[in-house]
Amino acid sequence: MKELITVNNVSFQYPSEENLTLADLSLSVYKGEWLAIVGHNGSGKSTLAKLLNGLLLPTSGEVKVENYTTANEKELWEIRRRVGIVFQNPDNQFVGTSVRDDVAFGLENFGVPRDEMIERIETSIARVNMQGFIESEPHHLSGGQKQRVAIAGIIAQKPSIIILDEATSMLDPMGRKEVIDTVKQLNEEEGITVISITHDLEEAVRADRVIVMKQGAILTTGSPREVFQNEALLLDAGLDLPFSLKLGLALRDYGVSLKEQHLTQEELVDALWTLKSAD
Repeated sequence: MKELITVNNVSFQYPSEENLTLADLSLSVYKGEWLAIVGHNGSGKSTLAKLLNGLLLPTSGEVKVENYTTANEKELWEIRRRVGIVFQNPDNQFVGTSVRDDVAFGLENFGVPRDEMIERIETSIARVNMQGFIESEPHHLSGGQKQRVAIAGIIAQKPSIIILDEATSMLDPMGRKEVIDTVKQLNEEEGITVISITHDLEEAVRADRVIVMKQGAILTTGSPREVFQNEALLLDAGLDLPFSLKLGLALRDYGVSLKEQHLTQEELVDALWTLKSAD
């Protein structure tokens, strides 16, 4: 697969901190994948997200996005066009008085011609199913709707990569599902690479690949099934088991004979229905 992001031996230290937040970290992100990055508070996840599009610069090492490097100040705008970030609190991202104006803001900064801008605004808002709210004030929307507008503002810029930096952590279950379903569709249908920085292991199990971080370093990487079935490793990283795995293990303790462990609630429900049908 084609590498879109390469992180080479990156360390980062905040001026106010005595210790490194990230220490000699290396990783690659590939075109079209969904990568989840998980870890306990303070593991360096959000710092890494900001390094990937040049909001922060490494203390040492190199971050490259396609053929551009964050070390070159002249290339930062091109990197930020390619790597869009949706943050935890969408209210902090809104600058327009309507959904239309907010999506237009980033395009104006990049100097997109007006006719093209209008087309991109309408297309991106429709892409996240918010066309009925195009003249609404963003602050009057629900949490899930706000995040979908934030995503529309990103995809209007035609990025190669979208980073969700704890973007669902403040949402209720319905809002969380709206956002994840929207981004999953963009990943599958348009090949946009997704990097999900998250505490929500139910979200992470939907990824193609998972990186587990601890104290500024990568503890392990692998498929969701490889990572989340390793209970000892998750405990070492200060993480719990995903809900579906915990429930499946509890059912086994009560004598329900599941043939394998199931990562998602959908898998577990299907397995239980199969058992019921067999009875």
